[in-house]
Amino acid sequence: MRYQYNDQTVYYESAPCCDQQSTVYDLKGNILCHPEGGITGKGDGQCANFNKRRTNEQLVWQDPR
Repeated sequence: MRYQYNDQTVYYESAPCCDQQSTVYDLKGNILCHPEGGITGKGDGQCANFNKRRTNEQLVWQDPR
């Protein structure tokens, strides 16, 4: 998914399973944060407000499986 977050375009990749973390990337592919997942389910704490502050959701790719 593509979003606007903190005045920039970012890409969100959901975690494939269980205790893995989802990931938010910048336009260059650098990891910005992990908003949820992991053992606590709260990610890495670097973008705890991601789900509330993201806007302009746009699907850019979906696994057809």
